[in-house]
Amino acid sequence: MGYDVCVVGGLGHVGLPLGIMLARGGKRVVLYDINTEAIDMVSKGKMPFLENGAEEILSQVIDKNLFVSNDRGVITESHYVIIVIGTPVDKHLNPQFTIFKQFFDDLSDCLRDGQHIILRSTVFPGTTEKIKEYLAAKGKSIRVSFCPERIAEGKAVVELRALPQIVASFDSGSEQEAASLFGTLTDDILYLAPIEAELAKLFTNVWRYIQFSISNQFYQIAEQHNLDFYKIFDAIKFKYPRASSFPSAGFAAGPCLFKDTMQLAAFSNNSFFLGHAAMLINEGLPNFIVSTLKDRHCLKDKTVGILGMAFKANNDDKRESLSYKVKKIMEIEAKHVLCSDVYINDDGFVTAETLISGADIIVLGTPHKEYAALNIPKDKVMVDVWNFFGNGGLF
Repeated sequence: MGYDVCVVGGLGHVGLPLGIMLARGGKRVVLYDINTEAIDMVSKGKMPFLENGAEEILSQVIDKNLFVSNDRGVITESHYVIIVIGTPVDKHLNPQFTIFKQFFDDLSDCLRDGQHIILRSTVFPGTTEKIKEYLAAKGKSIRVSFCPERIAEGKAVVELRALPQIVASFDSGSEQEAASLFGTLTDDILYLAPIEAELAKLFTNVWRYIQFSISNQFYQIAEQHNLDFYKIFDAIKFKYPRASSFPSAGFAAGPCLFKDTMQLAAFSNNSFFLGHAAMLINEGLPNFIVSTLKDRHCLKDKTVGILGMAFKANNDDKRESLSYKVKKIMEIEAKHVLCSDVYINDDGFVTAETLISGADIIVLGTPHKEYAALNIPKDKVMVDVWNFFGNGGLF
């Protein structure tokens, strides 16, 4: 018996929640992956990462409408083949286009005429059309669409149903098929041309990244003049609707925002100066914190504790976390560095209480909700860029 949907790379942060929700909606879904540890966990109804509400639904659909496999044959047995890999950037911040050619070369023997490939993760503009042409040149009669995911990690169960789904195809038949699939999740379907949808996804992430950079730049300006940024911030936002989207300062990190900003810069022939400026500000915040501490304290005699190592609050994802960048710099500048995270247990990590007791200087890397109950002595130097503890983020 075949499957309605195969999610290739289906046990990651994008593919697994999508597969769970499509299965809940009545589709017969198989998640293809080669991560044996994740396969074992998901097969037992356990989530391999934090995703609010997902494990309860997973336990209801696993081995009923949802299946897990490391057998490439399940790709051939499925009508929709959802690909959740995106375009990465290399160490020179250039998009790596060849990854898709290599991927589809490897996948070619599993594909058959009549299938529908749906790209789900961020891709460089024009990629969907190139994949369609590439498959056609190999003699494959396969529909290709781009239907970008726009969920926030940890909120997939809610947002996959609450957010409109964008569908982008090259013909009406493909468009109707893709819309039918995502209609399982929501009644709100938006139609764009593939390159429009590719840019919509990039614009969405880059807009957020730039917003964060504005706050981080303002924070640094205030701090350089020994002013309380959050006193100014609160005054700006109080009963002033035009400032409602003004975010707090903090680490803008993770696997998407920085990468997608660099992709948009490449697409604009590296004339996207606003994006490059945002990158320098956001990526430079750890350096700013360390250099400011060096100016005000003798770091070489101090133990520095970094509280929270995930890239965002209330999450266990450490990919591209700027807390690790702070750690790397502090290991050069400080006498000793302690790290702690309530959701991550890397080698050498200590409890939050041990960190607070042993550190002279504490840097709040990630404002996990569990930290609100911590008792931090007033004699500790506290760097709280997020203003999580309400101390104005002052050094």
